[in-house]
Amino acid sequence: MYRRAAAFTLLLLSGCTSMNVTDFAAGTPEMRLESYFPGAAEAHGMFLDRFGNVRNQFSVAIHSEWDGKTLTMHEHFTYVGGAHGQLVDRVWHFHKAGDHRWIGTATDVIGEAHGRWSGNAFHMRYTVDLPVGKSRWRVQFSDWLFRESPRVVLNHAVVSRFGITIGQVQLAFRHQSAPPPS
Repeated sequence: MYRRAAAFTLLLLSGCTSMNVTDFAAGTPEMRLESYFPGAAEAHGMFLDRFGNVRNQFSVAIHSEWDGKTLTMHEHFTYVGGAHGQLVDRVWHFHKAGDHRWIGTATDVIGEAHGRWSGNAFHMRYTVDLPVGKSRWRVQFSDWLFRESPRVVLNHAVVSRFGITIGQVQLAFRHQSAPPPS
């Protein structure tokens, strides 16, 4: 009985991290959404299940506009082997909620995404109804973006359900032209 309880506790904790966005305060270039995303970008990535198996590969064409108040990001997903019932288009609307905070909404996001940036890192949390086979699972995303250069951002997201990690998304963004320095 003790071993099962210990194993369950380890499983629950495996999705936890002690990483904080302020750990990256000295990182450059800065991961300011409003300076990186406006214009055209592309991304390539994959979804790995909790066992590390690649379950989906995809690319994303992104076009974003910043009007000084709202960052509107249009994403078009193309999946290897077809969409398989997955989301193909998403439109994000991000609004500044303070010096280092953002709030985002999208059609498939339940409520609001809450994000914070510091240095070259941006972290946001949000909930999505994810299509899985013929059903939908309500899952939570802990989404990290790291600006590696003026044109490249790496993204790592942990996907969980009921507090248990069910998978991860690995994604690399490349801006079509070098955004202005932050």
